[in-house]
Amino acid sequence: MKALLISISIAASSVLLASSGFAAGMLTDAKGMTLYVFDKDTKDKSACYDACAKAWPPYLDKTGKTMGEGWTTTKRKDGSKQWVYDGKPLYYFAEDKKAGDAKGEGFKGVWHTVKE
Repeated sequence: MKALLISISIAASSVLLASSGFAAGMLTDAKGMTLYVFDKDTKDKSACYDACAKAWPPYLDKTGKTMGEGWTTTKRKDGSKQWVYDGKPLYYFAEDKKAGDAKGEGFKGVWHTVKE
C-alpha cells in the first residue's frame, strides 16, 4: 500500500509540472499556447494593464497549485494572480489562435517568447 501511495504522489506531481512546459523551444501553457514576457515589466511585477492586457492577456493562476522550480505568481491590480517564470510575468498574445503560434515574438521590440 505504501508503494502505491508514493506512485500516486509522484504521478500527481508530474501532472502539475506538466501543465506548462517547453514546446518547439518556447514556453507554452498546457494547451500548447505560447507564453511571452514584456521588457517593461520589473521583477515579479506586471506593467501591462487595460488596453495592453487586452492585446496581451496575462497567464492567470486559476488553480492555486504550484508548478515547480522557477514558477511563482504575482498579484495584479484586480487581485487576480498571474504566473511568473524566473521572475518574469507571463502573457498570451491575442493574435495567437492555435497551439504553436508565436505571432507576438519580437513585437515592437519589447515582447518575447521564453526560449529554452
